[in-house]
Amino acid sequence: MTGSVPAEISEQLSRALDVIEGHLASALLAVHLYGSALNGGLKPCSDIDLLVTVAAMPDETARQALMLDLLKISAPPGQSKDLRALEVTIVVRNNIVPWRYPARRELQFGEWLREDILTGIVEPAVIDADLALLITQARQHSIALAGPPAAEFFEPVPESDLFSALADTLKLWKTPMDWAGDERNVVLTLARVWYSAATGKIAPKDVAAEWVVERLPDEHQSALSEARQAYLGHCEDRLALRGDQLTDLIAFIKREVTSLLGQRQ
Repeated sequence: MTGSVPAEISEQLSRALDVIEGHLASALLAVHLYGSALNGGLKPCSDIDLLVTVAAMPDETARQALMLDLLKISAPPGQSKDLRALEVTIVVRNNIVPWRYPARRELQFGEWLREDILTGIVEPAVIDADLALLITQARQHSIALAGPPAAEFFEPVPESDLFSALADTLKLWKTPMDWAGDERNVVLTLARVWYSAATGKIAPKDVAAEWVVERLPDEHQSALSEARQAYLGHCEDRLALRGDQLTDLIAFIKREVTSLLGQRQ
């Protein structure tokens, strides 16, 4: 292991690593901790982000057993004093090295999948544009819990692929139904997308939101500021009550990012 794991999550990380190693056994090549645990610090509802790389993925029975065991050491954001939400992304090394875009994700665990996992539904492998962003983050700042450092283990993601991933991310949210119940995460993610489209870098949600607020028209600033403050635990999240105001903010950011990405082509 290299680097320093935040003390507040060290026990949970140790348990997660035991589960991952127990189920993936000799196929396991690397486990990297990345995201807010290292980049800007854990916030009240921050996930613990893990990128797991294997030589080959186990069969369906083993996949379901792994997901069920991860459920035991994860909790929905803000609902446990001892456990944070885990987000575990599993890739097969030959699918990402050499790098190609978009890359294939073998399996993903997250609290939003809890009900499906409990009923035996486990997502199949999918093509995931977001892996370009995830691997870029891991190479920039991560801790190797198993295996080599990410900067040595993964190839650099070309900037053109990073921008393609940002463009693909914009396509996820088209109507209010797409962000209903997840308003805060969506607007903060869009703030990160704008920041990355402008700078070519990846920043924590609160840092990106602060940067974007300074570039928003007055009528849009309060909604994003509320999302940032709620993310930091400084106020209650009432974004769902903003209705058309939130819709207009999302549309504005998407237009700005689309314009920026168009200039980079």
